[in-house]
Amino acid sequence: MKRRIILDKDIPILKITNLHARVADSDVAILKGLDLEVGNGEIHAVMGPNGSGKSTLAKVLMGHPGYEVTEGRVTFKGDDVLDLEPDERALAGMFLAFQYPVDIPGVSIANFLRTALQARLEDGDLDLFEFQDLLLDRMKLLDMDPSFAERPVNDGFSGGEKKRNEILQMAVLRPTLAIMDETDSGLDIDALRIVSQGVNTLLEETPEMSVLLITHYQRLLNYIEPDRVHVMVDGRIVRSGGPEVALQLEEEGYADWADWADADKDAEVPA
Repeated sequence: MKRRIILDKDIPILKITNLHARVADSDVAILKGLDLEVGNGEIHAVMGPNGSGKSTLAKVLMGHPGYEVTEGRVTFKGDDVLDLEPDERALAGMFLAFQYPVDIPGVSIANFLRTALQARLEDGDLDLFEFQDLLLDRMKLLDMDPSFAERPVNDGFSGGEKKRNEILQMAVLRPTLAIMDETDSGLDIDALRIVSQGVNTLLEETPEMSVLLITHYQRLLNYIEPDRVHVMVDGRIVRSGGPEVALQLEEEGYADWADWADADKDAEVPA
């Protein structure tokens, strides 16, 4: 895969400092002092076992009301976002591709995307024909039939169709930061290849876009190569390194990685 040029690598688009979060209206802590930085144009992968808090992290970043931040700071492009509503974070350039996308009966994909894109324009004026051309181009990128755009959002979709629709939204909206929460789950090999090719093409078109990939498995990273890989255990990033970390996880599993919880979080994984 052709590598992209990373722009302003030392300037974090996303900076998470000592983030603690729990289930709202409860004492169930899930994130327990998480630190993470993502630079402009970088691809970061977060891997970890079930229950480590990966999907919670994605939801907290986008302001899901089911979780409460109790400590820490999250900045996006240098601005604190924890006081922003989810739609304000989206308008600022953050995007979440859901692990379990919701159905929206009665609203076509075309109308949904046109409304979302129009909300991001300062004058709110989006030419219908220009939008149609854009949508058809993005659907071609993901090998989607044009008739797909007239279907209600995720209503009656297969798991693979829902995930492809999430990437279609990302391709149309072109966010500054794309958070992909287990996009590979539910995809067969052919669908995974098509979705990954679409993501890689989008990243080449928009080299300043940053991506936070959340996944269990190495297989997605065979198609979308990360710059950094982080291991998350019990609500914390316990190790960080290059793509070799994912390969090591594939070989060894997660069982022994909890032992790194008290180690230097920024240290590279030893050879």
